[in-house]
Amino acid sequence: MSMKHWVTGAMGLLAAASVAWAAMSEPPTKAKKSNYQFALIAKSQSNPVFIAARTGAEDAAKDLSKKYGVEIKIDWRTPVNEDGQKQAEIIEQVTAAGIDGIAVSCSDAGKLTLAINSASDKGVPVVCFDSDAPKSKRFAYYGTDDFACGQQVAIELANAMGKKGVVAILAGNQNAPNLQARVRGVKEGLAKFPDVKILDTYYHPETPQDAVSKLEQVMAANPQITGWAMVGGWPLFTKNALDKVAGKAKVVSVDALQPQLDYLKNGQVEVLLAQKVYEWGAESVRLLAEKVIEGKAPKDPIVKADLVPVTKSSADAYGKNWEKWLPKK
Repeated sequence: MSMKHWVTGAMGLLAAASVAWAAMSEPPTKAKKSNYQFALIAKSQSNPVFIAARTGAEDAAKDLSKKYGVEIKIDWRTPVNEDGQKQAEIIEQVTAAGIDGIAVSCSDAGKLTLAINSASDKGVPVVCFDSDAPKSKRFAYYGTDDFACGQQVAIELANAMGKKGVVAILAGNQNAPNLQARVRGVKEGLAKFPDVKILDTYYHPETPQDAVSKLEQVMAANPQITGWAMVGGWPLFTKNALDKVAGKAKVVSVDALQPQLDYLKNGQVEVLLAQKVYEWGAESVRLLAEKVIEGKAPKDPIVKADLVPVTKSSADAYGKNWEKWLPKK
């Protein structure tokens, strides 16, 4: 054999070996199946925001089934009431049962991180929505940018107050990281308005009754308050919640559920900042489908959902969404 032929042959063998080695080095591609099942684990079954998320997930599953030519189903595995430990147990159960992907809104990130990591290690991708577990192996989070949310509350409220006055912040659970981020956003946002002063931040159990009680107690003791920044709309789930506030202070709140829209219509609330609750489900399912079927993940694991400002003039139009999102009784 001539030197030329020997060199050519050797190079061919090296090239073949390189291709074989590359093939062995690459992670195996999951075979495409004819059907997929994703578990949707929200915080509680009765909360309308999670019912809307379920509707979004099921709508997305239908659309994506057509897109990919497969069958995608949603396994709704949400606890009756908020329970982080129960959510962790559900993740373990569906993982053992062979679920293809999991979307979860974390009631307690600390209790869920190990369960999420275990599912991920076993090849089950997990996406968080609404409430994150940032130290876990979830591949993506879809939801509100809480700090930016607080800033937007601050700007809307300051403008409604004519950029002067005294603000109280209603903040719910003091230990909730998402609410703390919103409070920080409110404070930083209001710092840009020199004639707006923050009186204090007020925490309370997250029930409508407790929120109204705290609101009325603080208002009675501090009649100088001219603005309320609500990082959650807890008191607005009951009627007559703002009777002690109306005419004395402007109100801007997060969320725009059906009962809360009434406060816009009667002029007791200036702006409601609606979270994209339908998209919590729809986008989570899209992210899971792309991950499982196409092997794609978002470049930035934090997928931020913008807030939708709802005012008196747009309240009726926005309210029509709830007619689609909530099942008819």
